[in-house]
Amino acid sequence: MTRTSGARGGPVTLSQEGLPSWLDPVARAAETVRPGQLSRFLPPENGTGRQSAVLILFGDGERGPELLLMERASSLRSHAGQPSFPGGALDPEDGDPHGDGPLRAALREAEEETGLDPSGVQLFGVLPKLYIPVSGFVVTPVLGWWRVPSPVGVVDPNETARVFTVPVADLTHPDNRATTVHPSGHQGPAFLVESALVWGFTAGVIDRLLHFAGWERPWDRDRRVPLDWRS
Repeated sequence: MTRTSGARGGPVTLSQEGLPSWLDPVARAAETVRPGQLSRFLPPENGTGRQSAVLILFGDGERGPELLLMERASSLRSHAGQPSFPGGALDPEDGDPHGDGPLRAALREAEEETGLDPSGVQLFGVLPKLYIPVSGFVVTPVLGWWRVPSPVGVVDPNETARVFTVPVADLTHPDNRATTVHPSGHQGPAFLVESALVWGFTAGVIDRLLHFAGWERPWDRDRRVPLDWRS
């Protein structure tokens, strides 16, 4: 267990103590996965890029394990209308971007975007930093267990269109999986769940988590879903 502390919000803790057993493979993956196994887009070696964090929050829903996602407002300049994990850029008060800053930022952004009560979240792992070339964000994915669920919903409709959870069973179901083809020619994994097309960075991280946790089921990788030209 690693314990960190800082001025904003008091101590921030990473702990695997008391996690449900079904999260064990995710926790193990977080300890062993290498950056290149998650994405080919890695942070620039020269240190450029805007430091940010996302919260990958696992809960125990009516249909078993689930993930918390949100859909960004269609009016936003960046990633408009795209489903994503809660998250955003680090603020100075979040602390060291190479230390506990991403942990605080992930919880703070999740609270600001979904109304989540961060006191009910147990952070249990951090994945390697990744890069989103189109926006220049260097992203730290922070793993959390929704130990004490709290009500969530849209806080600011100018930023968020909706907040929803997706059962892991739906994410792993072959019928809900496809490959997206971006107008640029880039192809990547996608999930058709909860009336949404989850693609891009978020789908890539989910895809790799399912794979390294041993939850992935065989699916038709030749099934193509074109993205709207505005994406």
